[in-house]
Amino acid sequence: MYTQTFKNPQQAALIERLLSERILILDGAMGTMIQAFELDEEAFRGDRFKDHPLPLRGNNDLLTLTQSDKIAGIHRAFLEAGADLIETNTFNSTGISQADYGLEHLVRELNFAAAQLAKKETGRFNELEPGEPRFVVGSIGPTNRTASLSPDVNRPDYRNVSFEDLRVTYAEAAAGLMEGGADILMVETVFDTLNCKAALVAIDDVFSELGHRVPVMISGTITDASGRTLSGQTVAAFWNSVRHAKPACVGLNCALGATELRPWLQELSRVAECPVSVHPNAGLPNELGGYDDTPEDMAAVLAEFADDGLLNMAGGCCGTRPEHIRAISEVLTIKAPRKPPKPVRWCRLAGLEPLTLSPELNFINVGERTNVTGSAIFRRLIQADDFEAAVDVARQQIKNGAQIIDINMDEGLLDGVAVMTRFLHQIASEPDIARVPVMLDSSRWDVLEAGLACLQGKGVVNSISLKEGEDVFLDQARTILRFGAAVIVMAFDEHGQADTLEKRVSFCQRAWKLLTEDVGFPPEDIIFDPNIFAIATGIEEHNSYGIDFIEATRRIKQTCPGAL
Repeated sequence: MYTQTFKNPQQAALIERLLSERILILDGAMGTMIQAFELDEEAFRGDRFKDHPLPLRGNNDLLTLTQSDKIAGIHRAFLEAGADLIETNTFNSTGISQADYGLEHLVRELNFAAAQLAKKETGRFNELEPGEPRFVVGSIGPTNRTASLSPDVNRPDYRNVSFEDLRVTYAEAAAGLMEGGADILMVETVFDTLNCKAALVAIDDVFSELGHRVPVMISGTITDASGRTLSGQTVAAFWNSVRHAKPACVGLNCALGATELRPWLQELSRVAECPVSVHPNAGLPNELGGYDDTPEDMAAVLAEFADDGLLNMAGGCCGTRPEHIRAISEVLTIKAPRKPPKPVRWCRLAGLEPLTLSPELNFINVGERTNVTGSAIFRRLIQADDFEAAVDVARQQIKNGAQIIDINMDEGLLDGVAVMTRFLHQIASEPDIARVPVMLDSSRWDVLEAGLACLQGKGVVNSISLKEGEDVFLDQARTILRFGAAVIVMAFDEHGQADTLEKRVSFCQRAWKLLTEDVGFPPEDIIFDPNIFAIATGIEEHNSYGIDFIEATRRIKQTCPGAL
């Protein structure tokens, strides 16, 4: 992902360097500051929208256009308090969110104008204090819909938003932010990692269209003391699902206060090989919906985080005002930043929970009974439209020890795309099933691609090969990488299946070189299948098949370092 050069390479390098030299300070809560103005409907409308047919009070992002002086004043207040980075007033500037107000046609303008407004304010401070650079962070919020969960408890396979819907609306927002001059893009308050993955794909699309990129930040939100996102992922599973995007920084924000975030921030800091951020609420909401943590309270807790080596960036979310940011800045800017770890390069998959394919795991159990070509029972259930019973097949496999669940819908009478999508939606609502990674198994690329758009975790694509040539192979591999999945590569080329030792090795070496050098695919996410043939045929030339497979595996692992 993100193969384009940086729009401003010197600035991108500066941001990276600053994150390694000191703890950077993000701003506080735009919404909290806006609420303090107690603006009425007329103020939200301004002159431009005075005749708009729907109520607009509460559409904070619209104030960029109708009350720009007030938004600029909020930016200045946070900059004066010590913020190194300020977020654009665009948390809800997507078509999905703005549709509530009948203003979806304004998305590009809202993002463009908000980025320009923030850029103007950082520009003033950069002129006055050129040695202390300030940056604009383009805020991309989660929308009010979730791609991983059904809004109807009676219809677990139903979704009120698709991956493509999200991709389109996020791309429009990201394009506006880029055109307006945002220095960084941040996908924030991620409560559903599939929404986040749609945003990351959209951002990649925008970068490709523009021919350049800016650094990307990702910030998830833990919704309760369980340490999981709203869609059920643990912190480690969340990281495994988004690390393919190589973010400049990953963090946690909102929902919980600083104290309550400690264990989950510790976990993120342990697993993430990039800088880590936190911008918590000013405590948990009280019975009146307010936030009780004082600036001193928050600064003291975040100082402890810094002393424990957990932070590269910190700021505030709901309830935090300039006085909070000032207190946080005063205690953190003198603290040493976290040093990211250098984890061993293992294949790290995820469902709702992480699965690391380390040597200690030995054999990995893949449940293959959810495969219409391998299980007559499962096929009959799918053909009979009995998806509830089909889900029980998946559940039983995991109960019996499957660490990954393989799903295949390749049957001539089935609409593979539709049934794969429906079944993946169905099991996403079953935590005992969704906790394990999914292996998408199909000979049809459209089915595999549809499956990728349903997985919030990091799954495995089974499979691709060189049988249709290098161009198709590379296009498919790039798509898989954009979705953050691992891939199984079959030992085929344009002329057929590898049926000798030398062909097995050479086919896999060729694929490995293309994947790692042309696509940038992580070697540890490449899983080779060197073809196992029947060895008890009685035909003399087949007698070496077993030995050839073992020897091919040894040589492939030796010459394709990191691959499985």
